[in-house]
Amino acid sequence: MSPSKASGDSRLALSAGIACYLIWGFVPLAFQAIGRLGVGPWEILSQRIVWSIPAAALFVLAARQGRQALDVLRKPKVLAWLGLSSLLIALNWVVFIWAVNSGRLLETSLGYYINPLVNMAAGALLFRERIPALGKVAIGLALVGVVIQAVALGHLPWVSLVLAFSFGGYGVVRKQVAADAQTGLFIECLILGLPSLAYILWIEAQGVGHFTDSAASVAWLIASGPITAVPLVLFAWAARRVPLSAMGFLQFIAPTISFGFGLMQGEHFTPLRALSFVFIWLGAATFAYAAWRRSRATAITPVAEAQPAE
Repeated sequence: MSPSKASGDSRLALSAGIACYLIWGFVPLAFQAIGRLGVGPWEILSQRIVWSIPAAALFVLAARQGRQALDVLRKPKVLAWLGLSSLLIALNWVVFIWAVNSGRLLETSLGYYINPLVNMAAGALLFRERIPALGKVAIGLALVGVVIQAVALGHLPWVSLVLAFSFGGYGVVRKQVAADAQTGLFIECLILGLPSLAYILWIEAQGVGHFTDSAASVAWLIASGPITAVPLVLFAWAARRVPLSAMGFLQFIAPTISFGFGLMQGEHFTPLRALSFVFIWLGAATFAYAAWRRSRATAITPVAEAQPAE
């Protein structure tokens, strides 16, 4: 591959990574728009899952992973893992949807700031991965931030913790699944699709569903499928091509956007809550710096080994 083509591919991958986190950052506005139409969290979740199926299927076909999807459907053990990951991502989605429509955007932001640190701790506990000294500092700073946030709120920031640990758990489970991101998402949506469709049909039969209320509700609810699938596919594509250090920085784009929206929408933000975010941001910055150092060390080591002895 020529240097110019490699440079172009790198820029494209970086753009894909930025795009996926920008979409995730603006997603709360989409769910708030749906919420203002009177649609509740469980109906939004169900519609999101049902309309994610055709979107995910298109990506599976585009990636020529149809055979892989069929193979997964024939493997009970893999399906069991995907069943568990489905429950975790559904929990993450419904809590997020409820939170952004309940004036808790700042808490969702906190959850996704600490998520990478939860992943780091899970790697150490479950996979015996070594946490570097800076990683321990980052986790410690985040813990202080969570404690201060609990004091500021008067209770544990359960929204933040559920989002962080459910998504962290989702990542742990997906590590056990021998399937690409597109295939995994498609199968997860299929698993969740039947109960979701049953719930939608039930509430429509009861006359309390909102899908046919207006053209706006139809458009927004159908759009929730691509809104779910597109950033996940962009992320999966970028993560394989963008250096760890860059992804370490990019993953904080989404919660920073959500944090800004929370402030603009007038969420309660006391000096004590501000202090908690200072510790969270310090932890996030330390994590990103540690990732950058690891990336540099990985890039430099092979060159050093190739140097002739003096």
